Amino acid sequence: MATAKVIFATITGNNEDVADIITEKFEDLGIDVTKEEISQADATEFEDVDICVVVPYTYDEGALPEEGLDFYDDLQELDLSGKIYGCAGSGDTFYEDDYCRAVTDFSRAFKTAGATKGADDVFVNLSPEGDDIQHLDDFTAKLVAKQAE
Repeated sequence: MATAKVIFATITGNNEDVADIITEKFEDLGIDVTKEEISQADATEFEDVDICVVVPYTYDEGALPEEGLDFYDDLQELDLSGKIYGCAGSGDTFYEDDYCRAVTDFSRAFKTAGATKGADDVFVNLSPEGDDIQHLDDFTAKLVAKQAE
């Protein structure tokens, strides 16, 4: 059975909601998945799973979550060759160019670690609702399909 790890960071609860949607879809697809808050997680945990997902918030003007800075740095030092990754997260379009920047930054960190991107990044404006849920379900299904290749 394939395994997945979903790491999230949240202030408002929106990204935990995003992580919950992704986790539930993994379960529906028969994937053994665990979810963990970023301050409680260690990046090396991704070495023990097939699919790696980070759901970060973007703080202020494009900053990474403060509680995830060490995780971000450690992630880039890993060798995640053969792992599939995906990044999704909520943000606020008010911040224009900085909208969901942390999602893009974490995606680059996975690439630096040698992981294979399994789905396009997903940006959610504020709280996931309506079409966002379908986009997150599709995102998760693509990660599973890529892992199965």
